[in-house]
Amino acid sequence: MAPIAGRTVLVTGGRRGLGAALVDAALARGAARVHATARQEYADERPSVSTHVLEVGSEESVAALAAVATDVDVVINNAGVLLPAPLLTGSLVDVDRTFDVNVLGPLRMARAFAPILAARGGGALVNVHSVLSWLGGSGAYGASKAAAWSMTNSLRIELAAQGTQVVGVHAGFIDTDMVAAIDTPKVTPAEVASRVLDGLESGAGEVLADDVTRNVKELLAGPVEKLTLELVR
Repeated sequence: MAPIAGRTVLVTGGRRGLGAALVDAALARGAARVHATARQEYADERPSVSTHVLEVGSEESVAALAAVATDVDVVINNAGVLLPAPLLTGSLVDVDRTFDVNVLGPLRMARAFAPILAARGGGALVNVHSVLSWLGGSGAYGASKAAAWSMTNSLRIELAAQGTQVVGVHAGFIDTDMVAAIDTPKVTPAEVASRVLDGLESGAGEVLADDVTRNVKELLAGPVEKLTLELVR
């Protein structure tokens, strides 16, 4: 893909954490406009930023956003939810919510914005996964990220005909509110955001945002029994 400069970028979950860092990084690289979403209304005083209320679990909410954000060249699906619980004993309501937000949410966005991206020459779709896509032991969250990874790989094939670059992002623990209670080394949101945009601008299909993720990916050809959460703790 061409440089971010002059493009319009949409970031879901753009109010804080990695999402906010992605908004900042896109502006720093000269994005003409950034659409940033959150589940509640909020304000951003920067003139190049438009904020929107979005619930990725609602097809109607996604469609409403697509109806007004018709100038988008890059969609970054960053919004997600972490509801930790074992698969066997955790609430199935939480499991359902996790998959609805982390898997079907990006799919709803892809379906709604694919025609917009096509009309603007193809653009790019970026889905934020996790190193936990490849590791057992993180319950529904890891399972949902594994499903999202597979979905991204299929979307890359389906969107190739319209010239849309599809990027899957994997990262370990990012220093955000979502994992604040986990005592483990973390990478900063700004570092991850910079690497995401580097990959996007270079035409990459995948971004491995930190050393932990690169190390784990190298182990994927090994025994599956060793692919556990303990690798990153």
